[in-house]
Amino acid sequence: MRRHMRRDESRKDIDISPLIDMVFILLIFFMVTTTFVKDMKIELERPGAASASRASSKSLRVAIDAGGNIHIDGAAVRPWMVQSRVRDFLKGASSKSVLVITDRRVPAERLVEVVDQCRLAGAVDVGVATEKEAG
Repeated sequence: MRRHMRRDESRKDIDISPLIDMVFILLIFFMVTTTFVKDMKIELERPGAASASRASSKSLRVAIDAGGNIHIDGAAVRPWMVQSRVRDFLKGASSKSVLVITDRRVPAERLVEVVDQCRLAGAVDVGVATEKEAG
């Protein structure tokens, strides 16, 4: 008598679909929790400072170019709109800090005006970026 072994019965398969599910869940988790830095396409010559330190990546970025034009997160705004735009951005933000990135040729009067408008909008921490700070 011959013994016949069926190939189907002796072969065991490993189900990898739970592994694939876990990989996709981890991928989604890392995509959601990653902070993306927005690169503003404004040419600025930042002033220097000996006490400079790296800026928080969660701060709202307000830029003032050499011509005195103001940009909030890359969008150009008029000076009288700064307070309302900053207030709108800070409404849903977890961090109430603002980083003013300015060109070294911007008059101090314009810089003080923007910083003042940011504080009036509810910003708790307003800083000015220098050439040593990322941003």
